[in-house]
Amino acid sequence: MTAQHPRPYGVEILGSGTALPERRLTNADLETMMETSDEWIVQRTGIRERRVADWASNEKTSTLALGALQAALKDAGMDASELDLILVATMTPDMPTPSVSCIIAAELGCTGIAAFDLNAACSGFVFSISTASAMIQSGMYRTIGLVGADCLTKHIEYSTAGRSSAILFGDAAAAVVLRRNDNDTSTGMIAHALHSDGNGSKILLIPADRNDHPDPESCDDRELNRVYMNGQGVFKFAVKKFPEVIEEALELAGLHADEVDHYICHQANARILEAARKRFGLDESKLRINIDRFGNTVGASCPLVFDELRKEGAIKPGQRVMFIAFGAGLTWGASLWQL
Repeated sequence: MTAQHPRPYGVEILGSGTALPERRLTNADLETMMETSDEWIVQRTGIRERRVADWASNEKTSTLALGALQAALKDAGMDASELDLILVATMTPDMPTPSVSCIIAAELGCTGIAAFDLNAACSGFVFSISTASAMIQSGMYRTIGLVGADCLTKHIEYSTAGRSSAILFGDAAAAVVLRRNDNDTSTGMIAHALHSDGNGSKILLIPADRNDHPDPESCDDRELNRVYMNGQGVFKFAVKKFPEVIEEALELAGLHADEVDHYICHQANARILEAARKRFGLDESKLRINIDRFGNTVGASCPLVFDELRKEGAIKPGQRVMFIAFGAGLTWGASLWQL
């Protein structure tokens, strides 16, 4: 946990962008694939549809990440040649190596710059934006392209056996462009709180072999490389840690909940988000919920919300925004920013 005072440089978010797969997978579609219903899904998650990448048509994590960063650069009025570093938050790279960041750096024509991926599952973007801020404020880099991109549906079993995860996840990418601000050191990250607990890793994972599975003896080969989720365990973890990390970041910054203009939250479950909003007495305009249209997009979740609000004109200079997420690992964190 860290409060960032004083700071040698400010950090600006100059642009944002999103890239989504073409295919929409609705709850009605899922009804034809497994034992479920639109009413059951909406009641428990708030989700009505999600996007699914078509890998056969070269629609995958790297192509979505590239599209999102290109959109963010255009929004910022910048050329890719101005980037010093590309950082991609993802848990679903196209392949173990090369990294998604290296692939898109080459596509953008800016080879030679630093590029790496960061895997903190659904917390990836929050961990990455704090990392990017620190690297800029240290003087290491001036301009960073930061992308949250995941295509988790390739690890989903679309049958009744995999229903608990099949109804939740969607694919997407969203990006921001960060740049050092030499003139106003008040801009950028005010405080952050990042945490992990590997003791809880078995409640949400993608097992590579039987020994990874929580119950190796009963593990079926069809469960390998597919999302395993203890839904009740994940829900209890999220309900506890989500408000705790918000309170921690507020305390570090010396702020009250109503002094933050936007809570940019990981979209895991509408019920969890609504409970947090009510707990802190927040107006609906301060905590956007878009899980109904996109599902849980893992590392893309927070920047997808941010870009949506920014395009609507709801995000304005001078505001405070807090990025919050929790995910596999277990990981959870919050990064509070002054725009």
